[in-house]
Amino acid sequence: MRRVDTKEAVGMTLGHDVTKIIPGSFKGVAFRRGHVIRERDVEELLNIGKYSVFVLEIPEGRVHEDEAGKRLARAFAAEDLKLEGPREGKVTIKAPCDGLLKVDADLVTQVNLIDSVMLSTLHTNTPVRAGESLAATRIIPLTVEEEVVLRVETLCAAQAKPIRVLPYRVRRIGAVVTGNEIVEGRIRDGFDASVGRKVESYGQTVIRKMFARDDAEDIASCLGELRTGGMELILATAGLSVDPDDATLEGIRRVGAEIVFYGTPVLPGAMFLYARWEGLDILGLPACVFYHPTTAFDLFLPRLLAGDSVRREDVAKLGHGGFCRNCETCRYPVCAFGK
Repeated sequence: MRRVDTKEAVGMTLGHDVTKIIPGSFKGVAFRRGHVIRERDVEELLNIGKYSVFVLEIPEGRVHEDEAGKRLARAFAAEDLKLEGPREGKVTIKAPCDGLLKVDADLVTQVNLIDSVMLSTLHTNTPVRAGESLAATRIIPLTVEEEVVLRVETLCAAQAKPIRVLPYRVRRIGAVVTGNEIVEGRIRDGFDASVGRKVESYGQTVIRKMFARDDAEDIASCLGELRTGGMELILATAGLSVDPDDATLEGIRRVGAEIVFYGTPVLPGAMFLYARWEGLDILGLPACVFYHPTTAFDLFLPRLLAGDSVRREDVAKLGHGGFCRNCETCRYPVCAFGK
């Protein structure tokens, strides 16, 4: 480090923290080690009593933590993602809109195997809100060889950006609520208060809701009518257990839909179903969606709304992390469920 007159230090990098003291009210760091001194900082430093400072001289070929953080964040984040910082060398990556976070976990691991670099993210497939923090990056030391940053930039340029957000698409959603007891008015329909409210939380609306008896032909007829009405996603609730009178699965089969999967290693939601019917998506929701705040439905709905593909192999992997703790106060997605 080299001692420099404060008035001559603009553009130089502080090699030490500068403490500010206001008798009786404040004592803390005014400028941190690594801060690049700006013209407007000079008067503040003089007021603190710093007429000279020790500056860090960065040799050619090395990069300061702030510049490195900005370059790393640009390498990691898709172009539409927002960057905040650097603050003490750290740059935070934020969501530009509501949507589904996609993270290339393998690439994140490769990055973190590079000395002096760190990247920390939320889990992939997490539903996120506009402005939410998704990840942060920085170098570990105050400066780093530029070739380290170039190595990361080259690695990310050769592949898709490891961090992106798929925005939700507005879809025409219909619903088939099954159950003789509901059709006959013996019990109140709870769809709107549970499933409907959840759909609305993603900025969507159930355009049309139909009721069907526990009869495969009746369920198939409702599905066909919703398809004719232009629905792109149909939610079929209940009637998916192993009881002999549960007919939802058979009704979906009768329309000729392809069952992508029936049954998941997720609890609640073991009897969940996903089918494709000539470009139309069908989600079969077991009865647990009416009384559990978080189920397999919460894992698959945002993926379909974001246009993300769901394969049988993806479902199998959910067994690790697919067991809900049924916390007294549900905080999903701020938890490990489905991750």
